[in-house]
Amino acid sequence: MNRLFFIFLLFFSFAYSQNEIINTDFRSPLDIPIILSGTFGELRSNHFHSGIDIKTKQKEGFEVFAIGDGHVSRIKIQRWGFGKALYVTHSNGYTSVYAHLKKLAPKLEAYLKKQQYAKESYAIQLYPKPSELVVKKGEVIAYSGNSGSSGGPHLHFEIRDAASKPMNPMLFGIEVKDSHHPKVNGVFAYALSDSAQINASSKIVQLQLKKGTQKNSFTTSKVYASGVIGLGINSYDRQDLAFNKNGIYQLESFVNGVKNFSYTFNKFSFGESRYINTLIDYERFKKLKQRVQRCFLIPANKLSIYDNVVDNGRIHIEEGKEYTVVLKVKDFKNNMTTITIPIVGKQQKITRKRTESITKNFITRNAEHSLKKEDVSVFIPKNTFYEDFYFDLSKDTQGRYNIHNEKVAAHKNFVISFDVSKYPAKARKKLFIASLDRKKKPSYSKTKKKGTTFTTSTKSLGTYFLAQDSIPPKVKPINFAKDKWISAKKYLKVKVTDDLSGVRSFRGSINGQWILFEYDPKKNLLTYDFNDIIFTEAKHNLKLIVTDNVGNNTTFTSTFYRKTKN
Repeated sequence: MNRLFFIFLLFFSFAYSQNEIINTDFRSPLDIPIILSGTFGELRSNHFHSGIDIKTKQKEGFEVFAIGDGHVSRIKIQRWGFGKALYVTHSNGYTSVYAHLKKLAPKLEAYLKKQQYAKESYAIQLYPKPSELVVKKGEVIAYSGNSGSSGGPHLHFEIRDAASKPMNPMLFGIEVKDSHHPKVNGVFAYALSDSAQINASSKIVQLQLKKGTQKNSFTTSKVYASGVIGLGINSYDRQDLAFNKNGIYQLESFVNGVKNFSYTFNKFSFGESRYINTLIDYERFKKLKQRVQRCFLIPANKLSIYDNVVDNGRIHIEEGKEYTVVLKVKDFKNNMTTITIPIVGKQQKITRKRTESITKNFITRNAEHSLKKEDVSVFIPKNTFYEDFYFDLSKDTQGRYNIHNEKVAAHKNFVISFDVSKYPAKARKKLFIASLDRKKKPSYSKTKKKGTTFTTSTKSLGTYFLAQDSIPPKVKPINFAKDKWISAKKYLKVKVTDDLSGVRSFRGSINGQWILFEYDPKKNLLTYDFNDIIFTEAKHNLKLIVTDNVGNNTTFTSTFYRKTKN
């Protein structure tokens, strides 16, 4: 395996007190710089990044070392998400996590495959006993990869406390070269009370930025406002050896020298991660792909990352008074960028008003709601959304249903039901509930069928409709041909695709014996390792059944030959 780049992961001393780590040693054995493509707490879709992403020079197969003595407490293999992930629990109760792996170390890989073959399943979740898979500090436990939802080869690394809360790995002494100050793309002002205005507008206002007198400082043009307002910032950070736009570590706000708001990414819980959609201006993100981080709290916000928050970060502007607001944006190395915002309290006639589309359905977040439009009904449990709003349930000219729109974030699942009684029983078998994806193409939404009612449970608002899939998946051999000898091949590779509802399951066998096909959905690729089973016959009869999400299936058969091993 490749040892030329810095060898993961490093060596680590778990010296700690009851509250915090107090002495650590976290370094690459080859003293080669660690380069990050992702930082802790970074803003992702519907969640915060729960670890750090360590670059691997766009390659796979680097050795991953255990950061301390412990035991493998969990192995999870899945199509998406972390892909192949390994969890090591240490004597102090902390757990280190290594994800998007290519494969596990031989001892661990053998344990995993034994369980996969026993369950006849690629996707699996295992919880070995503490005595089963003991590992030592510095022991190779895995090899870096690109599995799951990874966008490129890297190692995702986490440290979780005894309560399974992810902690910022940088707190443990990881050294990353970073002399760059956070970058600021924009500063925004929000009118929060009914009569509030900013520069004669009740809409969100982007403030004009200009360089300040100090290095890495900015100031905005003077703001004239009244009522209760809040601020927001669009910012990112970069390290010295990478061009990635990473997340910031800390944001603070001061009004006339007094801190009124701050948050720091040291630790959070997975249970609160989806509340990221209360931190950012979700509507603006959906419209413009800008993640504006609010410097104020809305009532539904339950994040634990905040400190020194006064009146939820809201700023009360009084007529004739002057205010100086300073925003301080920091990275973990304490590189700081400051933005000074001068505000004058001045009542002005609102010339640009915030508007809202009025419908007959008004959703209050602290109550449940049941809505219906022709063949479609929507059930919304209590506290599904973060704010109250008018809900659009309508039908377009193509017969598709607008379940409001994607600019509103849902925290919990709501249920969409379709009455399919007008379709013959035979036709229903090929129907499923679909939504329009970002490319305006049908996307399968997990559909439960009971009699004449189809339902889907989802957190995504948007356009939904019934779609039909009558075409079975396609299967294509990649590195073999029928009746050919392939003794030199280490792997058997097959491409599987489905044009609409997507691949649900697959089952492969050789000479009637189940084989483990590893599935990479990003490449639509199934791969079998010939080392898994030693067949005694040269003739190999392959059978592969691939089924899509509505039950269409394709059975692919082929014969090939391999030399037998004595």
